[in-house]
Amino acid sequence: MTRITDARVVVSSPGRNYVTLVVETSDGVVGVGDATLNGRELAVASYLRDHVCPLLVGRDPARIEDTWQYLYKGAYWRRGPVTMTAVAAVDVALWDVKGKVAGLPVYQLLGGASRDGVLVYGHADGRDVPELLEAVAAHLEQGYEAVRIQAAVPGVVGTYGVSQHDGLIYEPASGARPEETTWETTSYLDFAPRVFEAVRDRFGFGVHLLHDVHHRLTPIEAARLGRSLEPYRPFWIEDATPAEDQSAFRTVRAHTTTPLAVGEVLNSIWDVQTLITERLVDYVRTSVSHTGGISHLRKLYALAELYGVRSGAHGAGDLSPVAHAAALHLDLAIPNFGIQEHMGHRDPAGEVFTSSYTFSGGYMHPGQAPGLGVEFDERAAARFPYEPRYLPVARRRDGTLHDW
Repeated sequence: MTRITDARVVVSSPGRNYVTLVVETSDGVVGVGDATLNGRELAVASYLRDHVCPLLVGRDPARIEDTWQYLYKGAYWRRGPVTMTAVAAVDVALWDVKGKVAGLPVYQLLGGASRDGVLVYGHADGRDVPELLEAVAAHLEQGYEAVRIQAAVPGVVGTYGVSQHDGLIYEPASGARPEETTWETTSYLDFAPRVFEAVRDRFGFGVHLLHDVHHRLTPIEAARLGRSLEPYRPFWIEDATPAEDQSAFRTVRAHTTTPLAVGEVLNSIWDVQTLITERLVDYVRTSVSHTGGISHLRKLYALAELYGVRSGAHGAGDLSPVAHAAALHLDLAIPNFGIQEHMGHRDPAGEVFTSSYTFSGGYMHPGQAPGLGVEFDERAAARFPYEPRYLPVARRRDGTLHDW
């Protein structure tokens, strides 16, 4: 009988810090999983290396669900980002192994494709509105049909979502200590509708527009924003208010018809249970890598389907190409897919990860390679050692630490 013979953790920084789990079987099959938790990468690496990998050796790699339950229930301590990211890495690696053994892409093992391609959205931003408009135009020229729009708020230093326009993919993480920025809610609430108005005036309503609030509003402020944006028909506003208190979305939902998306910092089906069953959001943004892997996220999406809630998975650059591939396989298979974030990866990530997924006409496909379709080069990864990097923190003008 086939057994897992080795499980090891590789931490590297080819443009961004990534934690990759490598699982080998007695048949010589190798599977990979993404265990990256932005800003807490080494915590997950230790969780895997010190506590999980020794338990995997000798197990049957085909028993994916049993392994998931073993790692989740057997640890006594449950949920939380570190645990769920570690479990996700194992789960995704085992799906990769199963696909390679079967000679099929993972989406075929999930029931086959429910669509021909996966609608994705890119990130357009600007230090002012004219610069944002040019960024949107560039995305449309590349074939995107959906674009996230962010612009620097006048008078607010270090607005989230705005890059330095150095010709590289937007990168929010920096340095061994978090950058500190300022935030002013009133200015933002007055400015956001003008941003949408400018984009709609130039490009019309033939493109889907998304916007990330990044948890920075109270529920009633989020409701005000949603209502003010209704004339511009956003595809969604994301993380309008912190989601730890799921009931807070009742206030937002009661005051606006703007679609709501949430979930990238949440880690389990229980974290979104109320949001789904009370139809308080329209899209769930939990990611494969932070929500227990394909096995658990598939169950979450199945619950969401019952209540008319769609997927909108997180896909930032701090999730490796392994995670992005896993998301695309699940996106292609589920019936209630909504949209997939596609932020891309900075060079030299391509020297470490080789992917079979493709982008064309605003849509992506995971490809037909067996398993996930991503090859991981450990020797190349060794050339890029870990570098401490953290996301910024925001303070109000009076110095009070604000939400992200």
